[in-house]
Amino acid sequence: MDVIIDNRQDKIIIDQDIIDTINLVIKECLKFEDKGFNYEISVSIVNDEEIKELNNQYRDKNSATDVLSFPMEDDNSLDGIIPLLGDIVISAEKALEQSEEYNHSFKREIAYLTAHSMFHLMGYDHIEKEDKKVMREKEKEIMKLLKIFKS
Repeated sequence: MDVIIDNRQDKIIIDQDIIDTINLVIKECLKFEDKGFNYEISVSIVNDEEIKELNNQYRDKNSATDVLSFPMEDDNSLDGIIPLLGDIVISAEKALEQSEEYNHSFKREIAYLTAHSMFHLMGYDHIEKEDKKVMREKEKEIMKLLKIFKS
């Protein structure tokens, strides 16, 4: 499993604990879905301005959001090539704002956003009410498995 983490913002400190948490959540999501670990996942941590631009460009929504997911599973039949599952883009500013709003830690919010995005990369969505329920249960299960609650 190759996880490439790119911190492209300088407003909020992203320490090794946060990076380790992102890696752990990604691994647990893949394990939970029996996907194996032969994937490359890119995680970019950005500011509100950059995520707003991406949200506008790719979703035609001119506002900042907390996380964007870009599923891109390549053809994994190529010998020696690790398939790219996709890209995750997290706004550190939104994550901090939401952690304060929901009264839990920044680490917990980053973990949740990572899990949320991973399930998008693996084909889940939350447009329909029933799909949203399925996705939320999976996210909650990951948080429970990793014992990441309010800490």
